Amino acid sequence: MTGFPTRIAFDEARAIIQRVAASRKLPGEQMALSRAHGRVLAQEVIAGIDLPPFDNAAMDGYALRHADLRGDGASALQLIGEQFAGPSLELRIDAGQCIRITTGAPLPHGADTVVMKENARLEGGRVHIDPAPKPGAHVRRQGEDTRVGDRLLHAGQPLTPSRIALAAAVGMASVEVSQRPTVAVFTTGDELVEPGMPLQPGRIYNSNRELLMGLLRSDGLEPTAWPTLPDDPVRIESMLRDAAQAFDVVITCGAVSAGEKDHIPALLQAQGRVHFWKVRMRPGMPLLFGELERASFLGLPGNPVSVLATWLTLGRGLIDVLQGSTAARPRLFARLAAPWHKTHDRLEFLRGRLRPCDDGSLMVQPNPADGSHRMRAAADSDVLIVLPEQAMEHATGRVVEVLPY
Repeated sequence: MTGFPTRIAFDEARAIIQRVAASRKLPGEQMALSRAHGRVLAQEVIAGIDLPPFDNAAMDGYALRHADLRGDGASALQLIGEQFAGPSLELRIDAGQCIRITTGAPLPHGADTVVMKENARLEGGRVHIDPAPKPGAHVRRQGEDTRVGDRLLHAGQPLTPSRIALAAAVGMASVEVSQRPTVAVFTTGDELVEPGMPLQPGRIYNSNRELLMGLLRSDGLEPTAWPTLPDDPVRIESMLRDAAQAFDVVITCGAVSAGEKDHIPALLQAQGRVHFWKVRMRPGMPLLFGELERASFLGLPGNPVSVLATWLTLGRGLIDVLQGSTAARPRLFARLAAPWHKTHDRLEFLRGRLRPCDDGSLMVQPNPADGSHRMRAAADSDVLIVLPEQAMEHATGRVVEVLPY
């Protein structure tokens, strides 16, 4: 097979995926805030009001004029009313007066300070204050958080609960978000048996489907699992083209190497477009990326740890850019808790277990079971350890990047 990049560097593969996905970015849709959690914002959010929208009390207590307080001891002010959180009563205080006020209640005209309830005593219609608060104490000023016209959120940001709350705080009931890609998931091979069914000699249970569906769901997607693809090129073509006409993304697991039954690379080259095939990474080298019908096509290797590594490191990037996300995935760094002798020149994603140290640093323990079929090692671990290209000895204490999963 020729005419497209093969055995390319990991960074080149990532750049190709990002470039292609950017050209296929999905359109936006208006969505109620209550349904927009986790979605990618497709618009700027501009403040239409100040936050807070009015001066208000930050404590339960009494609102007053600081100028009326004595600096050398207790003060006594006349109580003329009360203002609770809710509609403003448009109260006003003059010299020597105060009002009872609760947290969040609008500050009365003339007041500039709130004394905490614990530092005040009510006797006979007068409030005795000791000690005196500082000028402006316990008052939230209008606009101290946000002013009208401020840009609060920008397109490309994932909508976290705090960002949703900020949009709600300035009165927005809905926002424009990028559509989420529809995803079809295929596993491949006549050897696969569904969990719960009898297992005959030479066959294995289908674990990749649950692995990939879980990874996709954890990123907020709602993937559709298709029946297992048989080792029959005619049926493979029919099923994949059907899916590629209806979904934004088609993902397969297996049948992308160079074996007799690995039909998918030739199919994609003949019926669609291949952007690259094979990446200098371990595990996951036979990764295939291209287009078929209307869909972006991602062919993952068949070994389960390869599915985990290629999805976390490259597949997620495809989904992020299709949604217009501009947020980089968090990066963590840790020190190796044990040495690792790397004997090959590919970028490696080794399984490991992350743990915090008393000094605030992180340590990561490599799992010695590094075969791409060793799913127990992946289940016993919680991160992928990133080891750079080139064979070398990685000593205990060396700082490495880790990718949580």
